[in-house]
Amino acid sequence: MTRDRSLREIDDFLGSAHVFASAVADIIEQRLLDKASEGQVTASQMKLLKLVAMTNAYTLGDVASFLRVSNAAASKAVDRLVRRDLLRRTGDLKDRRVMHLRLTEAGLRLLTAYESARQRKLQSVFVQFPPEELRRTSELLDRLSADIVDHTSNPRELCLNCGIYFREHCLVRQLVPRNCFYQRAQMESRQPPQPGQ
Repeated sequence: MTRDRSLREIDDFLGSAHVFASAVADIIEQRLLDKASEGQVTASQMKLLKLVAMTNAYTLGDVASFLRVSNAAASKAVDRLVRRDLLRRTGDLKDRRVMHLRLTEAGLRLLTAYESARQRKLQSVFVQFPPEELRRTSELLDRLSADIVDHTSNPRELCLNCGIYFREHCLVRQLVPRNCFYQRAQMESRQPPQPGQ
């Protein structure tokens, strides 16, 4: 009886987590994105814009990994944003695999409008919850997420996009040494340029 009750509680918790994630994705993110972009940018494309805003240099493989798509799909996503004048892409003279991406003014305006709308919506929703309650819930979700990742066959290949979503520390990097392209790009942007660059 105890085991069945425990499994029901786990299922209830996972159901609640799924409903919460769906509400955030469908209501907070997608509807606000549709309004801010007038339906012209997908959630995946907005993720890419947000990533580019944080750092500029990526290989196509890094973009594909971040978006969880094939290299061909990542290339198409970049191409669409370049055609819509939301991104600029230049190649690297030393390494053909590297492309330098940066937001155009239109891309920056779109990202800023979306982020402002999202922050206003989140503040209006979360104002009713005490900070300590949110902190405890965050810690519980982080511990559960870390344990789930720890039980995967190859956590080195997993990216939860921690840095792009509201935080600087990576849950996966707390468990296993991995070369996170987001973290690597952040570190490279802090280093002084090398002679000849």
